[in-house]
Amino acid sequence: MLQTNTDTKSTTKYIIWMIIAMLFWGIAWTAGKVAAEHSNAEVAAFWRYAISFITIIPLVWYLKTPLKTDRIGFLYMFLAGALTSLFNYLFFTGLAHGDAGYGGTMVTSLAPIITYALSISFLGTKVSARQITALAIGVFGALVLLRIPFDGFAFLNAESSYFLGCAVVWALVTVISQKVSSRADPMFYSFVVFGITAFINMLFALPHHPFDFEAYDGIFWATILFIGIVPGTFSTALYFVSAGKVGADKTGVFMFIVPIGAMVSSAIVYKEEIAMTTVIGCLLAFAAIILFNIKRSKKFSN
Repeated sequence: MLQTNTDTKSTTKYIIWMIIAMLFWGIAWTAGKVAAEHSNAEVAAFWRYAISFITIIPLVWYLKTPLKTDRIGFLYMFLAGALTSLFNYLFFTGLAHGDAGYGGTMVTSLAPIITYALSISFLGTKVSARQITALAIGVFGALVLLRIPFDGFAFLNAESSYFLGCAVVWALVTVISQKVSSRADPMFYSFVVFGITAFINMLFALPHHPFDFEAYDGIFWATILFIGIVPGTFSTALYFVSAGKVGADKTGVFMFIVPIGAMVSSAIVYKEEIAMTTVIGCLLAFAAIILFNIKRSKKFSN
């Protein structure tokens, strides 16, 4: 009995850590908008992952992370890094044009649905009738988020198109992450991807003089340091450590805490209004992910 209580307390601790990590990921959308307004997408994209790469090194060392993989693993990491650099650029460009709360909600809600569709279409993932239903609900939720039933294809504007691109790119990164999970430790994977992302984004940032520190004000440096260290390194570490304890099959549900952090923080900082279609679409996508991942209960007979 004592052991059970200890295990329960331990699991509760990791659940709390997971919630904290997700909230910080949500707040990163609002902080990212602030950074984009005080610089440009190229410079902000570079420094976000450059800071994360530098600050993850002590964690990799402290956790005694095994620094090994195979050639295929490195290929996957390079692809993930290249795609993450694209996501990073779309992230800041989208925030420069659109609302942080809407962006955080849209990307977090659509990416898992797109990931499931890609897994079924290209990886041959077998699905049940229940999961097909879940995917249909998720697609409908995506249509509501994009306001297609109300505004048609008006979502194809500077604001939504960048965020839609973010969702598609992040779904591809997620699929690659699933493929590399058996070939490298998650922290080593993050370390390499952070480095590749920072390097690629640096190449595009150089014309904007990212190392001219006096060219950007204190607000930019404060917010980009926050994004790189807290939602970047700190929350990523919390996520991977907690996911191993809570269970990989349950981590998808926690992702829907991200929109809460994004919407609440953007409402506080930018007074952004939360549209009912955003809430409904997010809830439908949330229901789809739970339905897709729920395990069929086993029946025991005497």
